[in-house]
Amino acid sequence: MKRQISVFLLILATVFPAIFITSCSPVKSLRRTPPRPAAGTYNASPYRQDPTIMAGEASNAVSRDNPGQTALERTVIRWYFDSDPRGARIYWRVVSSIPAVVKNTNETYLMTTPFEETRSFNILGLTYENARDVQIEIKVSKKGYEDQVKRFNVRQAIDQQEISGFFEMITKEE
Repeated sequence: MKRQISVFLLILATVFPAIFITSCSPVKSLRRTPPRPAAGTYNASPYRQDPTIMAGEASNAVSRDNPGQTALERTVIRWYFDSDPRGARIYWRVVSSIPAVVKNTNETYLMTTPFEETRSFNILGLTYENARDVQIEIKVSKKGYEDQVKRFNVRQAIDQQEISGFFEMITKEE
């Protein structure tokens, strides 16, 4: 049996020369630890620069003082929502995990389904950097049907330039 294993390993070494097997030890001992960076070169931040953010726009916040001055406000997002049956009312609101910077908002009525519009995010305090911590909540309601809620990450919506969804309405049981 040992001879068969050694012949097999010899064949492996000739077919795949990049793989060098020294023993039949457990996989744990074959794992390699990643090399450590040299002293003083390690950066504690998760990344130095996000390539998806326009130069100089990472920390520009949407504000009432300078409306329309950030690239974030000029970014147009396609909003599309539909439901079955149609005619359900659509509401939206901002849900923030950083309420000291970006405030949570109350529900705002948009229209009935089907709804399609292009609009920008005019969310006060929003930046490209904190957009990951902010969500848009879409609520759809219709008389005789259960209310349905979906949440969308703002940074993902900015990257995709779209927020869309389909709601399959469920009748209320009384």
